[in-house]
Order: sequence, then structure tokens, then C-alpha cells
Amino acid sequence: MALMITDECINCDVCEPECPNGAIYQGDEIYEIDPDKCTECVGHFDEPQCQQVCPVDCIPMNPDVVETKEQLMEKFVRLTSQKV
Repeated sequence: MALMITDECINCDVCEPECPNGAIYQGDEIYEIDPDKCTECVGHFDEPQCQQVCPVDCIPMNPDVVETKEQLMEKFVRLTSQKV
């Protein structure tokens, strides 16, 4: 699953720089997560970094984007190979 940011977001700006894939961006009202870039930090860290730093705990799993760890790892490989 990719992650998502809920309406409880206070736009504190701490999550965006923590995302190693650049999946977090400023939306119209709150920060948002691009599910095509979110790997839940698989390949980079043991736990999603945005969830670790969020002071209001508003970054749950996105139930509309269900992915296995293997699929997340494949996405990580694809995303990182594009950066080279």
C-alpha cells in the first residue's frame, strides 16, 4: 500500500523532505502523496520516514492502493534506476 495524508495535516512541512522518493508534495490545501512514487520507504528504510516525523499522526495506509512488499520493492528498483 502507498501512504496517504489525511485532512488532519497541519502543513508543518516536516514530512516532505523526509521522503526519499519525492512522493510528498504540497497540494491545494494540505500535503499529498503520489502513490506512483510512494514505496513506504521500502528499499530505503525499515519504516516510512514521513510517519515517523509527523507530529499529528495523519499519514495512514491508503486503502485504495494495495501493494505487497514485493511490489513496493519493484517500484523502488524502477524509481531508483530512473534516477541514475
